[in-house]
Amino acid sequence: MEATRDPEFLPHDGPLREDVHRLGAMVGRMLAEQGGEGFFQRVEQVRTASIRRRREGRAVDDLAESLAGLQAEEAEALARAFAAYFQAVNTAERVHRIRRRRDYQRESGAAQPESLLAVLQRLKAQGVSADELLQWLYKLKVEPVFTAHPTEAIRRSLLEKEQAIVRALVDNFDPTRTPQERKEDDDRIFTALSAGWQTAEASPIRPSVQDEHHHVGFYLANPIYRIVPAFYELLADALQEVYGVAVPLPRLLSFATWVGGDMDGNPNVGAETIANSLATQRAHVLEHYIADVDGLARQLSQTDDRVPFDAALLKRLADYRQQFPRAAATIRPRHADMPYRCLLTLIGARLEATLDDGNDEGYHSADELLDDLLLIVHGLIDHRGLNAGAYAVRRLIWRVRTFGFHMARLDVRQDSRVHDDALAALLRDESWTQRVPAERSTVLRPYASGERALEKVDDAQAESLRAVFATLHESRQRYGVDAIGLYIISMARSAADVLAVLALARHGGFTAGAHVPLDIAPLFETVDDLKNAPNTLRALLDDAVYRAHLRAREDCQWVMLGYSDSGKDGGTLASRWGLQRAQVELLEVAQQAGIRLAFFHGRGGSASRGGARITPALMSSPRGSINGILRVTEQGEVIHRKYGIRALALRNLEQTVGAVLRASVRPREEEAREAAWREIMTAMAAESRRAYRAFVDREGFVDYFRAATPIDVIEQMALGSRPSRRRSMRGVEDLRAIPWVFAWTQCRSIITGWYGLGTALEAAVAKHGEEALCEMARDWPFFANALDDVEMVLAKCDLDIAEAFSKLAGPLHDTFFGMIRDEFERTRRWLLKLKHSEELLRDDPRLSLSIRLRNPYVDPMSLLQVDLLQRWRATERKDDHLLRALVACVNGVAQGLQNTG
Repeated sequence: MEATRDPEFLPHDGPLREDVHRLGAMVGRMLAEQGGEGFFQRVEQVRTASIRRRREGRAVDDLAESLAGLQAEEAEALARAFAAYFQAVNTAERVHRIRRRRDYQRESGAAQPESLLAVLQRLKAQGVSADELLQWLYKLKVEPVFTAHPTEAIRRSLLEKEQAIVRALVDNFDPTRTPQERKEDDDRIFTALSAGWQTAEASPIRPSVQDEHHHVGFYLANPIYRIVPAFYELLADALQEVYGVAVPLPRLLSFATWVGGDMDGNPNVGAETIANSLATQRAHVLEHYIADVDGLARQLSQTDDRVPFDAALLKRLADYRQQFPRAAATIRPRHADMPYRCLLTLIGARLEATLDDGNDEGYHSADELLDDLLLIVHGLIDHRGLNAGAYAVRRLIWRVRTFGFHMARLDVRQDSRVHDDALAALLRDESWTQRVPAERSTVLRPYASGERALEKVDDAQAESLRAVFATLHESRQRYGVDAIGLYIISMARSAADVLAVLALARHGGFTAGAHVPLDIAPLFETVDDLKNAPNTLRALLDDAVYRAHLRAREDCQWVMLGYSDSGKDGGTLASRWGLQRAQVELLEVAQQAGIRLAFFHGRGGSASRGGARITPALMSSPRGSINGILRVTEQGEVIHRKYGIRALALRNLEQTVGAVLRASVRPREEEAREAAWREIMTAMAAESRRAYRAFVDREGFVDYFRAATPIDVIEQMALGSRPSRRRSMRGVEDLRAIPWVFAWTQCRSIITGWYGLGTALEAAVAKHGEEALCEMARDWPFFANALDDVEMVLAKCDLDIAEAFSKLAGPLHDTFFGMIRDEFERTRRWLLKLKHSEELLRDDPRLSLSIRLRNPYVDPMSLLQVDLLQRWRATERKDDHLLRALVACVNGVAQGLQNTG
């Protein structure tokens, strides 16, 4: 390990330094109070030794020895103590992002980079007229999708405590606060820290699907619900400032979820969880509307002797008085001269009735509620009420337009092999799964078109799928067409896999007229699947039955791209290039067929699974691949980092929509050299994949992986409702991508984010020369972005600590770790050469600082984990006290590195 300098805060980060020190001191005081002065001094001793090790470039041996053999309870307490410091640093950094945004808005003459204002200014400078921009806005569609396997299942009560700390820190932005008020802020922070210490980070019980729903619902129903109107206000203000136009804005944002609908590999998900999730979401959003309407009723106190009221509004009020006599009777006589308040009271009554699905007095659709709200807002605007309540009503209108009566669209996903098993029973064909795709397509066409009907059989799998589609049909009728999202087919490899879904949907009665009202998205996951995806799509679009279905879906075909499994399958460079080329070739197939193609990006949280900064990721994507549409998964710690705090959720949505606009309206220009670069990259991807597969396919690798990483601990953790493996583990293919990446991240080698790249770079330089690769790194956004992401991963690695983990594998350590260290040094050396840099993250000092702030706390937990792993395994994994300490270490390291899977 190279020596590293002490963290040096950037010139404008004085307030961040103060918050870090302030929170750190409070954490120290809390630890002394909760664990005793001796415990606090022990924590400080370890922290100081860890800092000294980094500063002086020492080996890990002395620090590891000082942490060896601790009682499980002491080890767990130490791990939790360091995790508490991480949480303080993480919170301080998030609050500092809010501070920097406010500084821009208050002091700077320029727009904050990547804000909507900055993006519109940039587009105007590039020659984009107001008319052209508005045309794009009306076809823009951005839909974050919250997935059903959170890798950061923090208790809601701890999330609320974090928000209390954030509010106290933000309150301190006010320089006029009195000493007493500042003391009260500190007391609030200290109370939240202390109560958090006395609360387990997660329940020891594996979360149910309903628990996952509550976790995701925390973000949808709180920060996101609140900031959606502010997003549209920012966009309207930017349009006015840059283009001088004020026009009605279309809906650009929607949200979706996999919670309750992701059946792939999860036996706990099916028709019942689909119905429950949709019902719960509906109840949550209606409750929010009821609260908002109640607030508006108190705010809109206009009386009929002061302002006129539209006849249409007064008629609606009279109609509702008759329709809801009990609610009308609750209106105080003294409020009778307040038509807005009276109507809103009755709107609230109708929303209450809507909570009961069987009540005909309720709203039948969100459009009916919008009609009532628009009556009010138009009346206010027409009678000088723009600043007397219209803005508040508009905010609710934007929420209703965004969330409807369903909150978030529910996607459904299932493995194609499950469909085939059900069809084998329905068709009474035991050899069904062995038939070639063309033969299966021929058999399925009459069932997919509705010409023939599948008969019910006594088979559990077939009945389960029939119930799923029957539930989707009923839910679409009950909650509206926007309630159901995509149907995603995992392991989709032929047109027959898509026709199978149409046939099964008809079997479940999921039809509207003559058609199946469902968008079906094949998911291409592995490197080979991505390579074959154009042929699969071509065969699908050549199928007459499917084209008839697609015409009924406005000739728009969705395709999901799997970043996680392709990375696990072929390594990071082969995955990235496979995804890039697949998009180009799929777009060509769609253009030839005369249909629109939309991509759904299955990105994870870490760079190993497609996690990336949104603007460079979109600007480096193939031209035409965005085209106004971004649908992308959000999961794990990413959800918390992006959406946990209102101001940051708003900033994230700004950056995302701005990036979609830039990549759509003015994508990067054509580059004459790109043809040559693509040839080089194709060879590099192949070489990288060869090196990666040579490592993971080497004899003994599975045993090494299970010994040199804490995968056995991760499998014991209550992270989500899905099993961590698809089946008994024979190779990396049988492990899910999340625990695969999580395990390598924990042991600090993070090979999933870089292995094979160094070999590929070295081979490319030998063939094409270093200058050619430097030119690619400088001028080709795709390659530059890939190198930036790998550089970030390398900066988080610590090969000395990874070696300590590796030695747990006994003789296999000598076989494998030398390969890891050699490839790491090779990758690091060539990356720095191509970037003309002498150190990692030279051009990203803020991220470099962030990592250096955390290292003194991550390192002790990692070394604790090595010692505890060895001792736990010696008990044949039966010592629950050691396991609890290990889980605390795993959680703490994940918080410190800000990555799980």
